[in-house]
Amino acid sequence: MATDRQILRELVQRYAALAAEPLQQERRDLWRAHQSLKPTRPLILANFGYWNVWCQDTFGEDKLQCEDPFFRAYERTLRMQLFRAEVADDCIAEPWLTVAATQKVAGGWTGVWGVQSEIERSDVTGGAFKVTGPPLKTWDDMAKLVPPRHEIDEAATAASVGKLQDAVGDLIAIDVNRGPIMLGFYADISTSLAYLRGLEQLMVDMYESPDELKALLAFMRDGILANQAQAEAAGDLTLTCSQNQQMPYAEGLEDPCPNSGPRTRKDIWGFFAAQEYTLISPRFHDEFLYQYQLPIMEHFGLTHYGCCEDLTKKIDMLRQAKNLRSIAVTPVANLAESVEQIGTDYVISWRPNPTDMVCANWDEARIRRIIGEGLRIARGTHLHIYLKDIETVQGEPDRLRRWVEIVRDEIEQNW
Repeated sequence: MATDRQILRELVQRYAALAAEPLQQERRDLWRAHQSLKPTRPLILANFGYWNVWCQDTFGEDKLQCEDPFFRAYERTLRMQLFRAEVADDCIAEPWLTVAATQKVAGGWTGVWGVQSEIERSDVTGGAFKVTGPPLKTWDDMAKLVPPRHEIDEAATAASVGKLQDAVGDLIAIDVNRGPIMLGFYADISTSLAYLRGLEQLMVDMYESPDELKALLAFMRDGILANQAQAEAAGDLTLTCSQNQQMPYAEGLEDPCPNSGPRTRKDIWGFFAAQEYTLISPRFHDEFLYQYQLPIMEHFGLTHYGCCEDLTKKIDMLRQAKNLRSIAVTPVANLAESVEQIGTDYVISWRPNPTDMVCANWDEARIRRIIGEGLRIARGTHLHIYLKDIETVQGEPDRLRRWVEIVRDEIEQNW
């Protein structure tokens, strides 16, 4: 019976060979040009999912062979990447594995602020949940908040790095990501804010307690900025700390590489979103969030904005960010109105509805109609097509590979 080490080494050898293919450099060049606002064909991303039910059915615990939980996590990552190579989208297979440094600050959307929300979860694996007990029940509870400090558990981090290095370090580079916890969704304020205060209460606060809400927003803004600055001062920001929900390449920024040594936020991409504000007016979104995100955004070299929210009516608001490069146009957004406003000023990250694409009643004619129409609407822009948030493929993982084939064919016909 193969040992964990043997299993992992075989997977790493396959992945390293994939990452060394010339195709990966071709994709880097494409993404770099695309995100530098140069004409390219529309690029394609088909996200296989990290937490979704179908992903668990394909890469879940009962599908893995390693016994050690540490190695099982890397086994899952490698199997996912090898599967994605078969899907043949434009995702880049990078020639390294990353170990995330162990942070001393508690995790979780509210844990990083020193408090905890009460969560009620669905019985369904990967199902919905709701915050039933936000920790900031009154404004006096703000006194319980603790700004998150950037502190790494060096012993735990060294143990993880050493373990992976010993197993496969002779086959592939081992990158250590020591970046601050307050990046990505942790840095957008919006996500943690809804956990801290409750989504419905947050909406009421904009009318009934605007000054108190702004004080909370300012506290969170300053806490995020301090956490990032601490990491920067410690030399812990590197070129693999970029986040933009796509491939983090662009002219004017160095390419990602493992263990690059100290960099600043100006050297990397920053990701920001406001999913919790999708029903909030542009005026209130700007007043009660964006003005507090902007001081965080401005420190990064380039930024992307948006995940699943509708930003159709908020493009003008987003233009305030001088380093904004990419905007999400989601299934609930109006593609034509968004394209008209964005033009060629930014990258358009178009995210067609996964239900229409692969999640229900596989229908190639429907896929072609939606993608073809979208391509005609967006023709001449800086477009990539990102299939994400896939909850099921109805037991047919090969749908993703076929979807990419269909999209490539539609690009040939309509771009």
